[in-house]
Amino acid sequence: MSNLHPTIERVTDRIIERSKASRTAYLLLMEEEGDKHRDRNRSLPCSNLAHGFAAAGEDASSIAGRAGPNIGIVSAYNDTISAHQPYGAYPPRLKTYAREVGATAQVAGSTPAMCDGVTQGAEGMEMSLFSRDVIALSTTVGLSHLMYDAVALLGICDKIVPGLLMGSLRFGWLPAMFVPSGPMPSGIPNKEKQRVRQLYAEGKVGRAELLESESKSYHSPGTCTFYGTANSNQMMMELMGLHMPGAAFVTPGTKLRQELDRAAVHRLSAITREGNDYRPLAHCVDEKAVVNAAVGLLATGGSTNHAIHIPAFARAAGIIIDWTDLAELSHAVPLLAHVYPNGSGDVNHFHHAGGIGFVIRELLSAGLAHADVLTVAGEKGLNDYAREPWLNKDKLDWRDVGDTTDPDMLRPANDPFQPDGGMRLVEGNLGRACFKTSAVTPDRYTVEAPCRVFSDQEEVKEAFKAGELDRDVIVVVRFQGPRANGMPELHALTPPLGVLQDKGYKVALVTDGRMSGASGKVPAAIHCSPEALGGGPLSLLQDGDVVKLCATDGTLSTTADLSTRTPATPPPAHVGTGRELFAMFRAGADEAEKGGSAMLAAAGL
Repeated sequence: MSNLHPTIERVTDRIIERSKASRTAYLLLMEEEGDKHRDRNRSLPCSNLAHGFAAAGEDASSIAGRAGPNIGIVSAYNDTISAHQPYGAYPPRLKTYAREVGATAQVAGSTPAMCDGVTQGAEGMEMSLFSRDVIALSTTVGLSHLMYDAVALLGICDKIVPGLLMGSLRFGWLPAMFVPSGPMPSGIPNKEKQRVRQLYAEGKVGRAELLESESKSYHSPGTCTFYGTANSNQMMMELMGLHMPGAAFVTPGTKLRQELDRAAVHRLSAITREGNDYRPLAHCVDEKAVVNAAVGLLATGGSTNHAIHIPAFARAAGIIIDWTDLAELSHAVPLLAHVYPNGSGDVNHFHHAGGIGFVIRELLSAGLAHADVLTVAGEKGLNDYAREPWLNKDKLDWRDVGDTTDPDMLRPANDPFQPDGGMRLVEGNLGRACFKTSAVTPDRYTVEAPCRVFSDQEEVKEAFKAGELDRDVIVVVRFQGPRANGMPELHALTPPLGVLQDKGYKVALVTDGRMSGASGKVPAAIHCSPEALGGGPLSLLQDGDVVKLCATDGTLSTTADLSTRTPATPPPAHVGTGRELFAMFRAGADEAEKGGSAMLAAAGL
């Protein structure tokens, strides 16, 4: 690509060089495994093979005789998560679509799928990050039957897409595609939802009023409509070329959604090793695709959780990317979208304003993304994704996106909301952390104040209710890292801290935990590494120490002399709700900047 921005080129080249040994080893393993398992009729004994198609009904003879490609479906269906409820009807439909082109499909396996919206502030949140490892492992268990020529991945939400990708990358000789089900229709305005949450935090409305408001926001099957981790996942899969183009934000139950699902199955059947357009996942997910995912995240002000997920799924493909890379990219990539919580409109408004196709077109035209990548879609690389799907006389087609229809939601690269992306690296004598700038006004980029130290978010809420935080303050919540308690999201802190900020106080959060992909407004240094458990700098802070957090110059520091202090005693490990069973994940987890994964660390990846 001749007009590639020099920063994009430099960071990509650095990632390629840094990853040379691990990427070479990964690709060699995928080549060996692909050759070894290319003919299941030879690699699986007859008894094993018969077990594999015994329940396949009308497809049994086709699978036995390899009459066409067999697509393995890995589903994260459950009907507790609204985004995944539509997937209950998918396997029979996908099997029908496969038969239309002489292929077959089987459900290879299912994975757990927890909803961070349900578990926010509750005990289950301490298992949330490690559910990604469980999902990756569940994916590999399903695919280990070795009955498949391609993979359809049914998953959308927070840890689920990264987990599915991490697991399927270990079967990277197979083509794979994500098949999203789309967002629910828009509910009440997001500002109204935010207003009621803050009133509840102040004690001005009760639980009944809060529940009524939340129910009007989350009201039907489909993905939640704010631009959190789930919808950031969908954006990244488009930027990586792992969807049918434009599939991310088409609502469930529509004819267009159905035709995109059909096209995904037809396309998967065409890109297997047996055809003449082989597109294995291992080659689709390369260094350029990973950089494209990061660029898309920054350009749209996406979820901070992906500062953990991108390094994790990249490692599964032998690629090493760190926060320095993300920070450099952020300085070069303009912010093109203002989707709630960064703006007032949700992903449906974003989609109708031009959506992902518009963003990709603008990034490519400005030289900010790699066009020359192998995607699941076609011959034009990422350019195939710079369009939008539509029904042309009831037949699926793609067309040019045109100009943005809402410049308050979506802008071109030559007129962005801000000249740099939505995430910055802050570092100093308190470690390295991420700061999401896209939802914070520039006048709040710098906060310097005495800190108040907590070891639990419930302690913060109690101090807030008691009026102990009614001042300029940096709230430090430590022992929230992967090894301490599984690195839960601290989204429940947004309303009380937002109240303090609205009162005119200078307020910031510093933590080794995570914030929700839907969080914003309050300046926050999150994912602090090294974490407090094990002697990280946050374990040395005391109440009253002056802390400076500045996104402008990238500072996270204290004026206190930490060299004379001993680490604070961590709280006892939590038990109950099955959290004790995740002790092995906590014990083996690596730092957030590497992805916070016990599975990858144990595998030596």
